[in-house]
Amino acid sequence: MGSLVCVTDPVVVGVVCGLIGLILGVLAMLAFRASERSRAVHLTVGEPSIPDGAAEVLSVIGRAYVLVDAVNGVVRANPSAYAFGLVRGHHLVHEDLLDLTDRVRSDGIIVDRKYELPRGPLGQSTLVVQLRVAPLADEYILLLADDRTEITRTEAMRHDFVANVSHELKTPVGAISLLAEALDDAADDEDAVRRFAGRMSIESARLAALVQDIIELSRLQGKDTVRAGQPVDLNKIVNEAVDRSRMQAEAREIDIRVAGEVSATVFGDHDQLMTALRNLIDNAVRYSPDGTTVGVGLRSVRGLAQVSVTDQGVGIPEEEQDRIFERFYRIDAARSRQTGGTGLGLSIVKHVISNHGGEVTVWSQLGRGSTFTVRLPEMEPDAGQHEQPVNHRGIAAPAGGEGAQS
Repeated sequence: MGSLVCVTDPVVVGVVCGLIGLILGVLAMLAFRASERSRAVHLTVGEPSIPDGAAEVLSVIGRAYVLVDAVNGVVRANPSAYAFGLVRGHHLVHEDLLDLTDRVRSDGIIVDRKYELPRGPLGQSTLVVQLRVAPLADEYILLLADDRTEITRTEAMRHDFVANVSHELKTPVGAISLLAEALDDAADDEDAVRRFAGRMSIESARLAALVQDIIELSRLQGKDTVRAGQPVDLNKIVNEAVDRSRMQAEAREIDIRVAGEVSATVFGDHDQLMTALRNLIDNAVRYSPDGTTVGVGLRSVRGLAQVSVTDQGVGIPEEEQDRIFERFYRIDAARSRQTGGTGLGLSIVKHVISNHGGEVTVWSQLGRGSTFTVRLPEMEPDAGQHEQPVNHRGIAAPAGGEGAQS
């Protein structure tokens, strides 16, 4: 009969326990490493990725883009998409975009559509984007966005401009037609002939001024001030503009006074700046009472050349001051007809000054007159040392300077 041997030696027991512990530790470590490898593989598989080469194509496509996954989570988006407000965090912002991606995902088709989306959370301005949404690979949807805001705004302005021009031209053309008929009917009445002929002369002059202003505005819009500009002395331009308006002022006993000077040149187009400043001075003379004074002040303020034109006219109502730079806008249409205003003068001024990186503002009170102030950035003292000299040939400013109104 066998016998059971009981090991009671503590040294042997300790060695056996140590071996068992070592084996368990190794097994636990191997199990932990296997778990980590399994977890890493799982994370790698679940990480969103895009097809090979797609990232390189998107980086050079020149549009805002957003790539979303099967649950409309944003996998990738460029800075333009964030700047346009299409993406916030890892989500598409607008419900319209979410609906469009769901439709493309379900139908498997490419969709082109134009949207007008609120720009920012307050929605005070809008962004017009042309969207192209297409499926990419098996699970992704690509949104390409082209900003059409400026193009849409320009098209609307062009449409309004054509409509306004058509309307404005009808008035003098219709008046000349009626006066021609009246002149024909009154051929035997010498006084009536003179009266109708005088009216025809006024209407034809108004028509000529309007056409010239339209031509001038179109010419200004097509001219690149940055490339065609030179260093310009505003002091000389102001003096020249005053001289060209002085005859009109003297006929009504209006005194034009110039004070101050600009200490540095500005970069721009001599003829355009002449047109803008002459429009302002002509405006002040046209809407000032006889025997009053028009003041023109020049000074340099913190790197800006400033020209202010002040009249002693009836003033501009506060609620009208934001609109006076609009094309064909007139505060008092009857008074504009009497003074020969076309409604384009101040829009030409604003366009010219904006093209030169400046601004034009107005201060006015009823019964106290108006002050129009132009501010333009001055050139650095050594910025124009290699430029060609400014051409002050004294060529007459285009007739578009006439007929401005406030």
